[in-house]
Order: sequence, then C-alpha cells, then structure tokens
Amino acid sequence: MRKEEKYQVIESLVEKLKSSDVIYLADTSGLNVETINNLRRMCFKRNVTMQVVKNTLLKKAMEKSEKDLAPLYEALVGATSLMLSDTGNVPAKLLKDFRQKKDKPVLKGAYIQESFYIGDDQLDILTKIKSKEELIGDLIGLLQSPATNVISALQSGGNTIAGVVKTLSERDEN
Repeated sequence: MRKEEKYQVIESLVEKLKSSDVIYLADTSGLNVETINNLRRMCFKRNVTMQVVKNTLLKKAMEKSEKDLAPLYEALVGATSLMLSDTGNVPAKLLKDFRQKKDKPVLKGAYIQESFYIGDDQLDILTKIKSKEELIGDLIGLLQSPATNVISALQSGGNTIAGVVKTLSERDEN
C-alpha cells in the first residue's frame, strides 16, 4: 500500500471514528471468506458497519480523532475488525448470536459513549446495555405509571364514594 493510500484510509477511519459513539474491535482471524461474508451480512441487516483494518492505520486514526481512545490501543494486536453502530448493544448481540455457531469473532474491546470495555469477558455486559430507545420507553412507562395509578384510584374511589353517598342519602329518607 502506497503512502497516499494509507493517508486516505487513515482519514476515512478518522471521520468514521469521529462520527460514532459506539466502536467495537473484534478478532476475526481464522474465519474463512464464507464465514466473514455471513458476518458482514448480519452486520448489514442490523445497521452495523464492519471493516477489517490494519492495526497501525487504526491506531493512527484513533490518535487523530477527537476522542481519547488510548485504552483501546492494547486491543490492537492480531487481526482486527472495526465495528461501528448507532446503538450500544447491537454489535455485542450480533457477536453473541454469531458465536452460537463459531468460536469467533472474539471481542477485543469496545468504546460506548466515553466508556471502555476491554476483553471478551465484557460481551455479556455489553449485550445488557439498553439502547436510547429502550431507555426512553422505560422512562415513559415509569412516568405514566403514577398517573395511571392515580386515575384508576380516582375512578374506583369515585364509584365507592358515590355508592356511600347514595346509601347515606337513602338511609336519611327512610
């Protein structure tokens, strides 16, 4: 690869890293072409961008990006695939689903909105991270819950109060 080509690759990676808050590094070494293509298809279906990169070029791009990605440098050993997504848990779930049939890809490290996760043992934790949409849904549910309880209490209490008033008024008449 010539110097100009390397520069273009680094600049392309810098732009991708700057625009993404979810960065995963995975080890895909030892996977054959068919398996890699299956993984790429899964990534495409789940809106995850996957690119096999050279560690030296990726490290230079990380250094040039506006993010402090230094903790991920130790993961830049061996074959590395860069996975980018808009949702924090999607690549982790994808890796876990894919590994039901194969031993790889192995998670090397991840960066999710200023938090770092190093090592394959972090995969289960990453699958449990809630997406922004899931958190908003939970929040709306929590906010609606007290209002729903108050309304139902008023409705049921209203019937009880009306019944008590009716009984008392009938009692006075007799």
